[in-house]
Formats: sequence, structure tokens, C-alpha cells
Amino acid sequence: MAVVRDKVTRLFVVAAIAEAISWAGLLAGMAVKYGPPGNELGVQIFGPLHGALFVIYGALVLAVARVRRWSLLAAVVALACAVPPFATIAFERWARRRGMLDTTEPVREPAPVG
Repeated sequence: MAVVRDKVTRLFVVAAIAEAISWAGLLAGMAVKYGPPGNELGVQIFGPLHGALFVIYGALVLAVARVRRWSLLAAVVALACAVPPFATIAFERWARRRGMLDTTEPVREPAPVG
């Protein structure tokens, strides 16, 4: 169970960072789309990418909240952080400082046989 918990936690961290990066790409694409050039390519690329990462982040919040036994409030805040740009990184750092994402568990030696 500890291995699954650590893998899900690491995936959550990667998703939080990727979701924030996709926000940056989407905002840049929107700036280009509504700026003087009027090119929609950035939005066409980063829109669906950000949407997919948004859903992945939400699913991983629910998974990590369950395996790490987060409070309901912590899970709701983590989900809400997917809406404002770059808030997923702020939440990830906040949760890490509070030990909610610790992946370092003591290695248990197998019991001697015999």
C-alpha cells in the first residue's frame, strides 16, 4: 500500500506542476489570440491540453486525499486550487510543508525466518 500511496502522491505533484504550466501556455495563447496578431493556434493547442490536465489533477486530488487521509476541507481546497492560474503549485507547496505529501517512509526489514 505504501508503494501505491507514494506513486499516487508523486503523480499528484507532477500533475499540479503540469496543470500550472498548461495555464501559462493557455494564458499566452489567449494573449496572442486577442492581441494584434489574432492567431488562435496557442489556444487550440493549450486549451484541450489544459482541460485534460485539469481533469487529471482533479482525479489525482481525490486519489491522494483518500490514500493520504486528507480532511474534506483539504481536498476541497485542493480541488478549488485548480481554478485560479498557478494555484495548484501553491497548494502543492503548502501541503508539502505540512507533511501531507511525505513519501519517505521507513523501510521495514523483513522478519527473520526460523
